[in-house]
Amino acid sequence: MTRGPVSRAKIWRNQGLRLRCDVLAVRMTKLAGESGTGFKKRLSMSTSNPKYGTINFELVGRWLHLPAEEDGPFWALNLMKYHEVAQYADGRESSITGAEADDAYAPIGPLAAVGALPSLLANVTAQPNGEPDWDRIAIVRYPTRASFFEMQERDDFKDAHEHKEAGMEFTIVMGCQPLSTSEASKEDGELVMRVMRFVEGTTEAGADPEGVTPVAHFEVEGVIVGDKRRWDHVRFDRATPEAIAALTEVEGIEEQVITVLGRPFIERIVESVVKI
Repeated sequence: MTRGPVSRAKIWRNQGLRLRCDVLAVRMTKLAGESGTGFKKRLSMSTSNPKYGTINFELVGRWLHLPAEEDGPFWALNLMKYHEVAQYADGRESSITGAEADDAYAPIGPLAAVGALPSLLANVTAQPNGEPDWDRIAIVRYPTRASFFEMQERDDFKDAHEHKEAGMEFTIVMGCQPLSTSEASKEDGELVMRVMRFVEGTTEAGADPEGVTPVAHFEVEGVIVGDKRRWDHVRFDRATPEAIAALTEVEGIEEQVITVLGRPFIERIVESVVKI
């Protein structure tokens, strides 16, 4: 899959560079006093799954019961697939794209209010492997999991959520922890993201082909919203065209998504890890 260039004017409005972060617009913090099946039942009754994915109630429940002294930063990776035309729940006619609706949702203010740091935003220009075909990738570093839930309670966040519902066809959001970072330059090749699930019984993939320069590697703590698939690692690398073509042959991987990213609108993945 290869995509044509996307007008920056269509992607960013009003505030210049704007980042949307996939979050769950539900009042989950009020359910923190329950646990186990009781928690899951109450949470299921309190909100339906958003149209664009399925909430991982088990992970959310663990996070809500996490003691403050055990909480800390996490990185939310967002994989986004848009409707061609925004589909609003009230049935209004729309002439804007799904991406444009998502731009209207972009929670810049709420993110700043809870101390979150947008760390990457880029469009997908090619996808050599994996499904569905993704349109955009983003990462946000949250200071704590509690801050992630705090943002759900903000009126300015909830008021804008209809635009995300209208624009997003499907998304996967996963909580991640950094494993390593290193500096790489544009001369090292295209920026590539790989989301991996290892072969059962293994904890790492085989060696990368020549021409791959690491940027930032993450371990996946769990999927927050998405589908039933489980993922183990996320890798951002610079890679030559020959290396990109060979990435599908890396051993030890049961399933993976490989995306080539265009010039990022925001690119501070390494900074977000080393300057906590």
